[in-house]
Order: sequence, then structure tokens, then C-alpha cells
Amino acid sequence: MNSPLGELILYRTDDGRTEVHLRAAEGTVWMTQGEMAELFDTTKQNISLHVRRILEEGELAADSVVKFGLTTAADGKRYRTQLYRLELILAVGFRVRSPRGRQFRRWAGSALAEYLLKGFLLNDERLKDAERADYFKELLRRIRDIRSSEKRFYQTLRDLFKATSSDYDGTAQTAKAFFATIQNKLVYAVTGRTAAQLIVERADPDSATLGLTHWSGDRIRKSDALVSKNYLAQPELEQLNRLVTMFLDFAEDRAERRVEMRMSDWIAQTDRFLDFNERAILEGAGQVSHQQMATVIAERYRQFDEQRRSGDRIVSEQEVDEDLRQLEAEAKALIAAAPKRQD
Repeated sequence: MNSPLGELILYRTDDGRTEVHLRAAEGTVWMTQGEMAELFDTTKQNISLHVRRILEEGELAADSVVKFGLTTAADGKRYRTQLYRLELILAVGFRVRSPRGRQFRRWAGSALAEYLLKGFLLNDERLKDAERADYFKELLRRIRDIRSSEKRFYQTLRDLFKATSSDYDGTAQTAKAFFATIQNKLVYAVTGRTAAQLIVERADPDSATLGLTHWSGDRIRKSDALVSKNYLAQPELEQLNRLVTMFLDFAEDRAERRVEMRMSDWIAQTDRFLDFNERAILEGAGQVSHQQMATVIAERYRQFDEQRRSGDRIVSEQEVDEDLRQLEAEAKALIAAAPKRQD
């Protein structure tokens, strides 16, 4: 889960009575004073006292473990508040001397440390236990989606082909062209279109999402509009993710067995792989070049962004009008409620 202050990590106390969110950012985690009080089952005043003593005694430097950020309160408003870094949270935990403090220190030293280093944390035994609620399929879907992301797919293919191709050419242009060929064949196998053709056909500047079904962040950026995977319907996306994963397993197996090939052999192997899986095989480069697609998308994104900005201005003006009406109503209510002066 993401927030403006970083990714939120849920920590549940051993007694199951309390759940606390920690904000993961800058390779560590941060908490507010109130969250620390809830975590250690004590008062905010007690937390404040421990924090002040830790900083006054020079155990930690304030400029490295304290920062300011904005948090959203229950009333929906955002307030400026102090955030405390993991080192300070642990130092307070030592001084509180409660079971909660010991539990959190153990968790931070093992599970949290692994998560911050690797970016994931798995409970292997629970995933192996088929008798419990089974989230293993969900985990597989998410892994497949990660493996088929363009950056990850490109990096993996580059490393595999570098290790197995006797005529590997790692220059940027050649590598990108080779990757585009493989990518186009896989996208075509699922959709019947190359990546560029798919983007041109589905990018719609009049759509509220530009025709995209997936994108990163809160707002659609031009870079999102240039990724074919972002236009796929969910069934298509799952098919592509599964196909990419199978192809990478196939390629990794050949690499581990030291099967040496030429770059052109890899293109032929891709066709054989798709034919074995009863998928359509792309012949040639397709009807739309990458450069043609980029030119088309630049114009469509411009139109889309202009309409979005116009819509944002209208919404902003409506919010201002609503605020003014609310203020006027409150002013009239105050005047009506005020006692009238007797002459």
C-alpha cells in the first residue's frame, strides 16, 4: 500500500490487539508519535519524554532520525507532523521496557530487515500449507506480472542472450531491436497485433484513461502511454504474463545447460516455442513501426492532457464555488443566531 510518505507496512502485535502502519521510505521506516504510543501501548506524553531524553543525551542526532511530513487525519484534513526513523523507534522501545517493545525489536531485526533489503517477505511454511487459506495463486500472478514488466523482461533477456549467444551484440540499438522482435512476437501471440500496432489502435485521447487499463502512480504519464502491456484487458494481461514466464523459463533452462546459439537462432527458437504452445506466429516486423507509434502517441497524449487539464480546472472552480457557498451559509447562520441589539 502506498502513501505520499512512502509505502505502508502493516505490523500486528503478538497479542493481536493492535495493528500499526509503518511508512517505508529511504531504506528505513518512519512513525508518528501517536503511532509509537499505540505500538508500545503507552501514552504520547511518555513517548515524547523518551524521545527528548534520547536526543538530549546525544544517543541519536535529531537531524538524522526526525523529519516533518503531512499526515491525513480522521476529518480528511492534512496536518504537518513529526516522523521518527526506525533507529529512534527502537531506542524508545528499549526505554519503554514493555513486552510490546521486545516483540517489535525481534520483528524489526528479522522480518522487517529482510523486507527493507529484498523488497519482499514470504512465509514459506504458510504458503506450503494447502489446508490454510491459499494465496499461492495470487503470489504466482504477481510474480508473473513482475517478470513480464518491460524493464525486467529486457534485463533478463539481455543477460540470458549475452550468456548463450556466440554473436551477441550488446550495443544499445542492436539489443533494443532484438528485444523488440521478441516482445512483438509474444504480444502478437496473445493479441494478434504487434506492440506498436496495439498501442495505436487502443490509445483514445477522448477516453478518461487514454484507453489504458493499467498505469503507474496516480496520474497517467506519457511514458505509460508508450507501453503496450498497459492497454491489455485483464484476460490478455494474464495470458501474456504466463507466456512471458514460460518463455523465460525456457530460455533460462537453455542458458543453464550452456546451449550456445546465434542471435538469429533465438528468433527461430521463439517461433518454435510459440508454435509448440499453439500460438499465432508473427511474420515480419508488423504494420506500424515504433517511431510511427511514438509520433501518433505524442499527439494523442497532448490532446488527452489538454482535456484532462481543462477538466481539472472545472473541478477546481466548482470546489471554490462550493466553498464560497458554504462560507456564505455559515455567515448567514451566525448572523441569524446572534442576539439582536435593543435600541
